[in-house]
Amino acid sequence: MNKLKYIVLSLLVVLVFNCKASKTLGGGEANLDLNTKQLLKENAKSTPNFKTLQAKLKITYSQDDKEQSYSVNFRAKKDEVLWISAAFSVVKAMVTPEKVSFYNKIDNTYFEGDYKYLSDLLGTELDFQKVQNLLLGEAIFKLNANSYNVSVNEESYVLQPKEQRELFEIFFLIDPVLFKIKSQQVSQPKEFRHLQIDYLKYQEVEKQTLPEHIKVIAVEANKETMIDLEFKSVTLNEDLSFPYKIPSGFKEIKL
Repeated sequence: MNKLKYIVLSLLVVLVFNCKASKTLGGGEANLDLNTKQLLKENAKSTPNFKTLQAKLKITYSQDDKEQSYSVNFRAKKDEVLWISAAFSVVKAMVTPEKVSFYNKIDNTYFEGDYKYLSDLLGTELDFQKVQNLLLGEAIFKLNANSYNVSVNEESYVLQPKEQRELFEIFFLIDPVLFKIKSQQVSQPKEFRHLQIDYLKYQEVEKQTLPEHIKVIAVEANKETMIDLEFKSVTLNEDLSFPYKIPSGFKEIKL
């Protein structure tokens, strides 16, 4: 698979955000005295609320000691579509609740399918809602106060299920100032798989708290894939279009 296909797949794994006036968030007074119910209530208050989002997204993809960086345009209509376009529309991708699709004008190919490939790549089952949550700094699994225990470790809240799943181990680290997720981790020990999403920076855009810098690490046996995402120039609630049409004559590829 050529480099452009790897980049498209990286984008589909972890897409988001362009900004009129954003500021990096940090500092503030930590509150480490909340119980599980109180913590999840504060976390829910920080859920981003918008209709559309547009951004410039820098993606750095590394695997097997090889690293590539690209900048793309990103648009989203919340709960409906994620759209990306590389320079001159050489590569375009669209993700909806129903399917994942992209085309590449360099070699005249396209892909159209479900979330199986992305799920296999990151080692955990994905759907549209989980991909969107991952990009917005929201938990990819539902958080319920009755099902989780909270503790404090190294100035962070640690959330984990009262009973871990048979095949999965799940952990969330939550910031005691912003009450946003700092890290979410899913491990499959029997399969030697580990997925870790670290939120290194958040930014405030039009009173909404959104990720500014995300690092995704996917490990399977001795193979490690890293995807670094930096979201710049984020704007919200503009009238956006999502043009996407696979050119005629392109060859379908199977992944």
